[in-house]
Amino acid sequence: MARKSKLNLLELYSEENKDQIYENVFAEIESFELPLGTSLRSVYDDQPNAHQRFMEKLDACIRNHDREIEKMCNFHHQGFVDAITELLKVRADAEKLKVQVTDTNRRLQDAGKEVIAQTEEIIRCRIQQRNITTVVEKLQLCLPVLEMYSKLKEQMKVKRYYSALKTMEQLENMYLPRVSQYRFCQIMIENLPKLREEIKEISMSDLKDFLESIRKHSDKIGETAMKQAQQQKTFNTALQKQNNVNYGRNMYAINGRVPEPKYEITSKRTLEEEDEHEEEVLTAHDLVDFSPVYRCLHIYSVLGDGETFENYYRKQRRKQARLVLQPQSSMHETVEGYRRYFSQIVGFFVVEDHILHVTQGLVTRAYTDELWNMALSKIIAVLRTHSSYCTDPDLVLELKNLIVVFADTLQGYGFPVNRLFDLLFEIRDQYNETLLKKWAGLFRDIFEADNYSPIPVANEEEYKIVISKFPFQDPELDKQSFPKKLPMSQSVPQIYIQVKEFIYASLKFSESLHRSSTEIDDMLRKSTNLLLTRTLSSCLQNLIKKPHIGLTELVQIIINTTHLEQACKYLEDFITNITNISQETVHTARLYGLSTFKDARHAAEGEIYTKLNQKIDEFIQLADYDWTMSESAGRASGYLMDLINFLRSTFQVFTHLPGKVAQTACMSACQHLSTSLMQMLLDSELKQISMGAVQQFNLDVIQCELFASSEPVPGFHGDTLQLAFIDLRQ
Repeated sequence: MARKSKLNLLELYSEENKDQIYENVFAEIESFELPLGTSLRSVYDDQPNAHQRFMEKLDACIRNHDREIEKMCNFHHQGFVDAITELLKVRADAEKLKVQVTDTNRRLQDAGKEVIAQTEEIIRCRIQQRNITTVVEKLQLCLPVLEMYSKLKEQMKVKRYYSALKTMEQLENMYLPRVSQYRFCQIMIENLPKLREEIKEISMSDLKDFLESIRKHSDKIGETAMKQAQQQKTFNTALQKQNNVNYGRNMYAINGRVPEPKYEITSKRTLEEEDEHEEEVLTAHDLVDFSPVYRCLHIYSVLGDGETFENYYRKQRRKQARLVLQPQSSMHETVEGYRRYFSQIVGFFVVEDHILHVTQGLVTRAYTDELWNMALSKIIAVLRTHSSYCTDPDLVLELKNLIVVFADTLQGYGFPVNRLFDLLFEIRDQYNETLLKKWAGLFRDIFEADNYSPIPVANEEEYKIVISKFPFQDPELDKQSFPKKLPMSQSVPQIYIQVKEFIYASLKFSESLHRSSTEIDDMLRKSTNLLLTRTLSSCLQNLIKKPHIGLTELVQIIINTTHLEQACKYLEDFITNITNISQETVHTARLYGLSTFKDARHAAEGEIYTKLNQKIDEFIQLADYDWTMSESAGRASGYLMDLINFLRSTFQVFTHLPGKVAQTACMSACQHLSTSLMQMLLDSELKQISMGAVQQFNLDVIQCELFASSEPVPGFHGDTLQLAFIDLRQ
């Protein structure tokens, strides 16, 4: 029982629980809260007849709601009817009100049209005014930009490119950012890089024109610079001489005034004229407009391409340097070729020096030094090559003067030129060679024109003229009355004068070489020695060997060389007076004229002996002995008498020769004659000799002995000359 009652209680509790669940589900359905899946699943939870029971509960719930709705409608139905009745009452009033409102609205619209029009006009004017204000503000903002851009265009037009770049910089940094939203601003921004490139191209074009211009006019620039350097050097030299004169002269007063020497007045006049001339001459820099370089440098620096510009400039100038240093093939033919070559080089480096000092970093001292060293090596090589073709000493001297001016000019601009002066010493040797060749021709002409006879002087005036040309002294000859003859021939004073002219010519090259007097003295003596020992000696030797030079000419040559030898000391004094270097100085070289003329004299003496023997042989060949004659002719042979007469006349000419020379020639002639006669007598082809032939030969030998005993040349002791025929007599 208890158990059954317990089960009933559980069922009753379950039913109540189910009702509660259904109520919750209905509440959810009424609240329209979705989804309803969870609630519906709770209805169908495996309970038997759950669906049927749910439907029953649902129908009961619906009926309850219907009853509530019906109650509510019954409650409000009368109020609804009353409201409809009221609406019907006000319908007529609403129609009337609508008509009135419509009429009022029409009249109001008609009355407000003019107001609306005026209001719209006011609005439009206000809008215009506001727009104008806005435009003015914007224009005020844009005007500086437009003014700057206009200024930029004007600067471009008048080619003020550096200022134009500054204007562009201001536009980009200050003005354009304020109006960057406008289209014209964008156009400007796009045009600025193009303008920069245009400026770069124009400035580069100007630079190219400048480089081409200085390439064409570098010779004029260099010529002006060299002329100024030469004028400055002349001015300094004259000023130095004037100061030396003022310092060295004795200061004495006449009536309270110090007299000015004539040469000092002339020096002052020269300096004044040079000053006036210098004022008229433009400087080398005045001939060149360097503004394209400055402008281009500034432009590229502003654009940040300064290094590109420097590299381009240096590259182009190196190319121009190579062109300038390339000489013309015919440069060595005229001095103008050398002058133009040097002028172009000087002009090139004058421009570079100016660029170095007025620009910052475009060229550096290291760059110019490197360029100069390269150029100097090329210049030296060119001068060595072309100067070797010069055969005219005057042209070589002009070349030397040009090199000195060239070196002094560039030294004034700070370039080292020691190698050029070293080159001048090489050219000096070549100059001496050309001088020697020229003087060799002069000597040959003098020898060809000489008559090889003593110089006749008819009166005192002619004698003084000769003495003024050649230092001749002979007290015995001075005692003789006019007319008289000097022992040497015309070639001696002419040779002496030409040697002095050679010394002067050699001295010209030594000037302006920045060498001491001792070095100049040494150079003069060495070159003079070369002239005497090589050129003059060679000419004398060739002269002596010439076939047309006879015994008389050889004798005169010996006399001439004797006097020239004696004149060598006067040549040394002449050099000493020029250089002011005493001959007693340890390092002073001596002239080798003594040995030169002695060698020439010995050669002439040997040639006399040879020609005398040849002449004897010619007479001997005329001998025609009949070795089978029965008896002699009773007198000496005709050829032998002619030979003896020839020897007598020849030895009379030898009286002007030194005694030993004449004696040696006479002894040599007698010995050669004796030997020739001996060979004739002992000829192997001679088979027999008759007594008459022996007697005839004896008569000839007697004439030879008589000639020897007659002492044809004074100075022989006893029978010395007769001993030459002793073997023949035996």
